[in-house]
Amino acid sequence: MKIQETITMNNGLQIPVLGVGLWQVKKEDASRVVKQGIDVGYRHIDDAAAYRNEEEAGEGLRLSGIEREKIFVTTKIPAEYKSYEKAKKSIDESLERLGLEYLDLILIHAPRPWPLMFTNLNYDKKNVEVYKAMEDALKEGKVKSIGVSNFSEHDIDNILANCDVVPAVNQICVFAGNTPKDLIDYCKAKNIVVEAYSPLGTGKVMKNDALAGMAAKYGVSVPQLAIAYTLQLGCVSLPKTTHKEYLVANAKVDFEISPEDMEALLNLGIRQKAL
Repeated sequence: MKIQETITMNNGLQIPVLGVGLWQVKKEDASRVVKQGIDVGYRHIDDAAAYRNEEEAGEGLRLSGIEREKIFVTTKIPAEYKSYEKAKKSIDESLERLGLEYLDLILIHAPRPWPLMFTNLNYDKKNVEVYKAMEDALKEGKVKSIGVSNFSEHDIDNILANCDVVPAVNQICVFAGNTPKDLIDYCKAKNIVVEAYSPLGTGKVMKNDALAGMAAKYGVSVPQLAIAYTLQLGCVSLPKTTHKEYLVANAKVDFEISPEDMEALLNLGIRQKAL
């Protein structure tokens, strides 16, 4: 079953291919969603300081009763934190809010602060500072893996040229209709796992007639088709839902999409911004 599968990262550690995404999950729902996800069988929780629900997510982890080492927990340093000291403090604060002794993965949430995300302003030196704070956290045992999110080829080249540890992951927006194939191929060539956030396009895929017709052909739902598409691209997939029945349904993606249909999904055109 896909929910039990993992990918080996470049540091030799395993990351589950299906995760529970916590973006846009309200504080009052986060604990329940995490516990229900773990009850269903998910072993990967994807959070971020910017989501403002780390404390509640940590509560859900504890309520699940599952041993800590069996759950893969990710969080992210806010995109606005662009110094060594701020990054170091952010890691410690996330650990405290989550109530954990270590993180399985921590990411730089974005290469530029959100208000400047879609500009050409250069934050190369500042991103190196943040990354070096994560490298030090890795040495200290506070995190097991480090990586990036929303990074372009240039942004990753900057890290590779100025830091010691190759990012284990680049978490980017990937869904049927918004597939940055060149960036995915680049990451694969660098042995960097691609994580697909918003594999349902924040609901956009639900409104696409082509997806609906293709899903009917396979006897699955549109969300199941969309999640399977990202997995078949070789990505880790991080769908978000607050409903237990959808947590269950989103894990039922053990089917194969034909090469022809994969090509059609690759060439769909639906736009989405970074999250």
